[in-house]
Amino acid sequence: MTAAAPAGFRICPRTGLKVNATAEALIKANAVAATVSLLIGGVAAVLVLLTRWQAVHLLPASWFYRILTVHGMSMLIFFIIFFEMAILYFASAVTLNSRVATPRLAWGAFGLMVLGALLVEAMMWAGKADVLFTSYVPLQATSWYYLGVILFAVGALVVVCIFFGTLIVAKRERTYQGSVPLVTFGAITAAIIAVITLGHGAAIYIPTYLWSLGLMKVDPEMYRVVWWALGHASQQINVAAMVSVWYLLGALTVGAVVLNEKISRTAFALYILFISMASAHHLLVDPGMGPAWKIWNTSYFMYMAVLASMVHGFTVPAGLEVGQRARGLTKGMFEWLRKAPWGDPGFSAMIFSIVVFGFVGGITGVTFGTEQINIIAHNTLRIPGHFHATVVSGTALAFMGLTYYVIPLIFRKRIAFYPLARIQPWLFAIGMLVFSLMMTFAGTFGVPRRHWDITFSGAPFDVQFNPAVNLVMGIMALGGLMAAAGGGIYILVTVWSVFFGERLPEGQLTGHGLPPGLVTPPKPIPAGEHSRKAPGTLVLVFVFLAAFIAYYFINWKLLSAVWKIG
Repeated sequence: MTAAAPAGFRICPRTGLKVNATAEALIKANAVAATVSLLIGGVAAVLVLLTRWQAVHLLPASWFYRILTVHGMSMLIFFIIFFEMAILYFASAVTLNSRVATPRLAWGAFGLMVLGALLVEAMMWAGKADVLFTSYVPLQATSWYYLGVILFAVGALVVVCIFFGTLIVAKRERTYQGSVPLVTFGAITAAIIAVITLGHGAAIYIPTYLWSLGLMKVDPEMYRVVWWALGHASQQINVAAMVSVWYLLGALTVGAVVLNEKISRTAFALYILFISMASAHHLLVDPGMGPAWKIWNTSYFMYMAVLASMVHGFTVPAGLEVGQRARGLTKGMFEWLRKAPWGDPGFSAMIFSIVVFGFVGGITGVTFGTEQINIIAHNTLRIPGHFHATVVSGTALAFMGLTYYVIPLIFRKRIAFYPLARIQPWLFAIGMLVFSLMMTFAGTFGVPRRHWDITFSGAPFDVQFNPAVNLVMGIMALGGLMAAAGGGIYILVTVWSVFFGERLPEGQLTGHGLPPGLVTPPKPIPAGEHSRKAPGTLVLVFVFLAAFIAYYFINWKLLSAVWKIG
């Protein structure tokens, strides 16, 4: 018999957690705002794609840069951060059986974020902020644009403070025992990085706002240095949140185990200490910073953050393997993977997120962050190829997978169009993989990023690319359209499920339109000793290392050709 929930709470039938009503409502609100932002950013992505595809070249130059600005802000800031705010409420109030520390302030912070996002969107679509995502000085937007960014950031910072306040409330009221769960620890990591990131945002956007009002001057070089402590570090919040989601989805879908909590927590701590240093790789060609500073930040410090990602990249799939083997899937090297629930959109999204993030985003990130190699990669399509593999194929896909569990557990609705939901991660992941690889490949030919017309028509000089570039860009576009179709399915399924979907019977998770991890939860691991060995994962690790070595060597070879060596 299930114990009655305290006033203002309900008992989750899958996890047994006490879900606070205010936390639940805030998760819903932030998730809806994230989905709306994804829709806006997705439409902008298709328009940008059809312009970069030289055979179509849809938009004129003015609208291209406008829509590119919309795409960057809507996806990298609004979609991601709204979703991460939902994760913070889940990882604090829900996982710790606690109430939200300050409910009214939490709703005020959400309202501030929405107001800021609407203000920024309005200015971008009105053509008063054609400054791209980076908004480098001396490019100047209307002051309302900078004000909107500041309001959004303040709202997000308040939510982060409420997250820490909720942790204190949970500790004082003893709503949990022992240490906080690993998912919560990962969220704490993301929140600490967020404080550092938003602090840098205030340090640069407030002066820029005053500059837009004509009240002060802003040095362009100093702007770039401080802004990238915001721009790149904000994506490291994504990494910490994404890894937390990997651990959560592993537990929900197949009952994954955590190999060693101390090691996983140490890896999260390495993110806090070193990952912000990686921002320096955006400044490797800037003359204002000395070589010692550049090399120190993009090698010794950055490698410690890379080590953290490699630890998680091993422990998450190894935890999946150990959990599967403990439940009887022990034949051969990969039975645990072959017989995994690939029809569960949460599981497939998690696996594709790990693979593309690691094999494409991780390898290219470390390579392009090397000072010498960066000189042939900087400001080419290789850079957006990298971050589409990390932020989109990694973070966004992980968040999509989590959504298929949030809808029934938090919104208490069945997933609409479930057959489409099952194929959505496949469509999105394969499309983004092709898109990222082809974009990176085009960059090796020197195709520039951000430029409206790669033929430079009307310019006083002629730029001739290898004829293969047109083929590569065409394949890139097809991959992007495939990913856009996957993103469209996700939005359709999410919106229809939330607003028009069938409500689940109270306390029941049975019937159609639910992922297997909820209908038939993973069986408890039988009592007794079980091997912690993960031979299949170890093989995959060596495949990853071989791919990394090969790509790193190829880039040094390309660099030597530039230097006319050998």
